[in-house]
Formats: sequence, structure tokens, C-alpha cells
Amino acid sequence: MADHTENEGTAAGAHRPGASTPTDAPRPDTSAQADAGRAVEVVLRDVMLWAASLVRQFPELSEELAPGRRSPAGTAPTAPHPGRDELIREERREALLLEQRHGLSVPGHGAAPIRLHISDAIRDITDGVVELEEAVCARLTLPRPRRAGVIERLRRIVGLLDAVAGHPDLARHVRDEIRRMARRCARTLGDAETVVRVTGRCPWCDSVSLRAFPDRRAVLCVNPACVCTDAACGCQDDPAYRHLWAEDRWEELSEASGTRTEEIEAAMDDTKETGC
Repeated sequence: MADHTENEGTAAGAHRPGASTPTDAPRPDTSAQADAGRAVEVVLRDVMLWAASLVRQFPELSEELAPGRRSPAGTAPTAPHPGRDELIREERREALLLEQRHGLSVPGHGAAPIRLHISDAIRDITDGVVELEEAVCARLTLPRPRRAGVIERLRRIVGLLDAVAGHPDLARHVRDEIRRMARRCARTLGDAETVVRVTGRCPWCDSVSLRAFPDRRAVLCVNPACVCTDAACGCQDDPAYRHLWAEDRWEELSEASGTRTEEIEAAMDDTKETGC
């Protein structure tokens, strides 16, 4: 009988108010961790998209400088766009602000000269990629990267994204800089990216502004006023950014917008550019 009473007392004591139990241990905020992981995932996805665009188009700048390339007979060289000077100045201001915001500028490097020729675009992008890789390696406490061309350096940066994922501010800086350089490259070449209209309405702004961009294998909302609720999306803090659905989210978009995945896939194979 005494043994039974003692056991009851022990059991009661184990659950008395204030006694520690396994359920009292602090639990990690899994929802916050999931949100942070999702934010970094979105940023790194954009890094890979813009890096792929720059890898594809940067060699074309050198081709434009080749002596054998001339305007077709009877045509004059295309005059620079009258607003391009200010666009490039604005781009450099943006780049410096991004460096200050993220605290990732590399000592000993300054802004690239502002000029309008293709050779200067090559120099700007080359310097930018070198500075970016050095900043990434410095932040990750890696040795200074060895010399290499722009394409090889971009591939090395992409190869470090797993490590970059542990530093959200660094990930955003990499995305912002590669996006800026990819835009500079495309504008210098004068290339207009193929855009294909997609039916349905944007799940965020409810406008008929969905467009397929085959070069990126992505669907974007081109409505300038559209801002989604995803804090990690670039449309939150960059007026030039558009919400994007990569290939692995087309089914989700189809269900939310009223379009069909078959139509999106067909649009990606359409080489005819349509109006925005």
C-alpha cells in the first residue's frame, strides 16, 4: 500500500503546476523559418534566371565590336537613343545605392565610367561581375577568386548559391547586381525580348496582363501597378520588377488565373513577338 502511495505521489509531482515537461521546452518558430526559406528561394531563383540571360547575351556584345560587322548596305548606323545617357546614369546611381544598402562594396573598386558605346558596356559589365564575385567571396570568407572571363565568373557565382542562401542580404545583393547588368547588356544590344500574350487574369491585380517570356521560360504580370503579397518578391521594392511565375509554378498560376497550362507551354514555343 505504501509503495502504491509513493508511486502516486511521484506521478502527481511529475505533473504539478510549474514542473518542467517536454512540452514546456521552447519550440522553434517553424513558420518564420519557412517564410525566410521561401524568401531566399525566390531570390536565388531570380539570380539563376538573370545570370542565364547574361551568360547568353554577353558574348553578343563582343560580336558587335568585331571589325567585320557593318550595317547593311544603304543603311546608316543606328543613332543612340536620346534617353540612354540618363538611363545609364540612373543605373549607376542604383548600383551605388544597392552597395551602400547591403554594405557589400569591395575596397579599391569604384563606379565604372559612364559612356554610351558597346565597349564601355562590356567594361561596365566585366568590372561589375569581377566586383560582385570578389564581394561574394569576401562575405563567405573564401579566398580571392582567380582571374577568369565574365562567363566563367558568373558560373562560379551561381555555383556558390548554396552558401549564399545562408546570407539573405547577400542573396538580394547578388540578384540586384546581376539583374542590373543583364538589363544593361540587353539594352545595349537593342534586343527586344519575345513577349507572348496569355489569357486569364493576374491573381494579384486581376488585370489581363499576363505575358509569357520564352527566353526566361516564365510568365510575368506586366501591369506596372501590380504588387503581390510575397515579401520576398522583387516587385515589393523595385518598380521595374514584375511578379514572375517560373515553370514549376505554371499549374498553380493556371488554377488561379483561369488560363491553361497547355496554353502557357505553347506560348513558350511561340517565336512571334506580340504587343504588351
